[in-house]
Amino acid sequence: MKQTIEFDMDLIKRYDVSGPRYTSYPTAVQFTDQFGEADYRKQAEAGNSQSGKPLSLYFHIPFCDTVCFYCACNKIATKDRSKGAPYLERVFKDIAMQGALFDNTHKVDQLHWGGGTPTFISHAEMTQLMDKTREHFNLHDDDTGEYSIEVDPREADADTVKVLRKLGFNRLSMGVQDFEPAVQKAVNRIQPESITLATLEAARSEGFKSISLDLIYGLPLQTAKTFERTVQRAIEFGTDRMSIFNYAHLPEMFKPQRRINVEELPSSTVKLEILKNTIDQLTDAGYVYIGMDHFAKPDDELAVAQREGTLYRNFQGYSTHAECDLIGLGVTSIGMVGDSYSQNVKTLDEYYACIDEGRFPILRGFTLDADDKLRREVITQLICHFSLNKQTIEQQYQITFDDYFKIELEQLKSMQDDGLLALSSDKIEVQPAGRLLIRNICMIFDKYLREKKEQRFSKVI
Repeated sequence: MKQTIEFDMDLIKRYDVSGPRYTSYPTAVQFTDQFGEADYRKQAEAGNSQSGKPLSLYFHIPFCDTVCFYCACNKIATKDRSKGAPYLERVFKDIAMQGALFDNTHKVDQLHWGGGTPTFISHAEMTQLMDKTREHFNLHDDDTGEYSIEVDPREADADTVKVLRKLGFNRLSMGVQDFEPAVQKAVNRIQPESITLATLEAARSEGFKSISLDLIYGLPLQTAKTFERTVQRAIEFGTDRMSIFNYAHLPEMFKPQRRINVEELPSSTVKLEILKNTIDQLTDAGYVYIGMDHFAKPDDELAVAQREGTLYRNFQGYSTHAECDLIGLGVTSIGMVGDSYSQNVKTLDEYYACIDEGRFPILRGFTLDADDKLRREVITQLICHFSLNKQTIEQQYQITFDDYFKIELEQLKSMQDDGLLALSSDKIEVQPAGRLLIRNICMIFDKYLREKKEQRFSKVI
């Protein structure tokens, strides 16, 4: 059955403000350097006391062979492949240090290599990294775990895909952004369609469970017509999942973006037209709107988890595993252990120094209090399921929902008047017109936005 998403141009323009993506609550803006290594150890010990609690591991490989001008990721551009060895040497020590905090009752249900470009390192280095991980953590030996990797098709040929599958990866996401040659040239990512298709077919041949493509709208030289062609090709490829991201042009924050010709960027009106067309294309093709920027086929795990009420959201986006402690390994990585978030140092020199001295490379973090955990649950329910049962929250957190969130419910009334949601005595139901604006709805429950207006966020559409 086709899922209904209402695209109301006037509403979208009115609500198109900056706001968090809520891969965490509180967001990284609230992280503080008052949270250090001792705090992290304390939280890890608390997590370890919960015997059998599963783990999620995130590895950040920061290197990229070339710089894509739109990129806002934490990366190091270099053609020197030898830089991978000293970095991995420290990551191996990081793995050993982290592994010592958690006993073998903690199975690794999720594992993800991100970047940068994880496929920057050699096949031998990939094998060493996975071997070292298995040495210190309890990984699944079958496809039970959700083990994913981000690949650059320009560097991931059939042989690389075969190696990744042999190492235990069963999910793969590919950066594409746009299939149009003129757009690719404008953002310095020349990636012929044939290369992307070859990687996708290799992943299918090797038995990867889920294959995802990342696309970006709002890039230079894009029009509604050209992006429609890109989306159509992605649909024809039979992609399991698609992420359709909005390009945020922030050259003052991200240096590579200064090389983008501002005059070639599509107008806000064109961007909205592109978004509407894309939603129509994907839903007409049978994809389910998961939320935010994500679409998936009805039989994909994300769509199944959403239908079953088990979908979750963390620093990697939408997820099917809500109960894991997330351990971040490598430079800039973010973790979620116990009742805390933590982020590693941001430069190689700092990371190497910490690891060489036997210290956890914690730069900053945050310890959640009872109110934070309550609000996180409310935001998670809304952003994952477009619905919230007040009674469930009341029973879980021992509150009276309407009293605790009296201010928020009053603010939601104007959104109800606009048709974004429906309020009742027992539920908050996001309506079709509110699904694209789910970040706006979640922002109402964000007490930190209320306490301090923070503008370090992207536009919600």
